[in-house]
Amino acid sequence: MAGGNAIRGTRVGAGPIGEAERGEAAPRRRIPFWCANGHDTRVAFASEADVPELWDCPRCGLPAGQDQQNPPPAPRTEPYKTHLAYVRERRSDADGDALLEEALTRLHRRRGA
Repeated sequence: MAGGNAIRGTRVGAGPIGEAERGEAAPRRRIPFWCANGHDTRVAFASEADVPELWDCPRCGLPAGQDQQNPPPAPRTEPYKTHLAYVRERRSDADGDALLEEALTRLHRRRGA
């Protein structure tokens, strides 16, 4: 559709956008980071800012470091455990059988059998 509002996307009273309006930009330096998948990420930091050792790779999410030859390894993730897995860590099969027998005995007494 041709035509339309010429100032669409701006607010009333908005002036020109430029260095004079915002002030001077701080001096910057670009630091490269590499992840275990070989992705190269260059992040801009202010020249007086402290540079972190690790940075999250925006492509794969793995941690990235400044050493291209030895990037940080992928973090080890623990598999999801179900409630039953946690119970099995705390109790043996013999404990489980004893608890089941106790519960069945209580149920039979309550029902009068």
